[in-house]
Amino acid sequence: MTVQVQIRRTDGSDVSLDDCAGFSGPMGEALESQALLTEAYVLEISSPGIGEQLQSDRDFQTFRSYPVEVLYRDDEGREQRQQGSLLERNADHVQVNVRGRIKRIARASVISVQLISPTG
Repeated sequence: MTVQVQIRRTDGSDVSLDDCAGFSGPMGEALESQALLTEAYVLEISSPGIGEQLQSDRDFQTFRSYPVEVLYRDDEGREQRQQGSLLERNADHVQVNVRGRIKRIARASVISVQLISPTG
């Protein structure tokens, strides 16, 4: 089960990755303390139209298991796009779960990694 929550600012300004990360902890704690869900779940916090790039190690930790699109260059130098759930970024690779299969993309080939809408 996936619990998807979209957040917006009341003044209409942009929601940042840090805003999503900051909301995730309290929301998860609230769900757990109220025992509203009896099954295991994944909590996804996003913003309508979010498309921000992940850059820092903190971003990659915070948004692990979130849907992402990786733009990278293949062995022939052509740009490719791969969508899936972010697993991790280490010194050598970015790993994405694509329909149950792990896709490892050499970090040196990665152009960008962006959050995408969980609903496509």
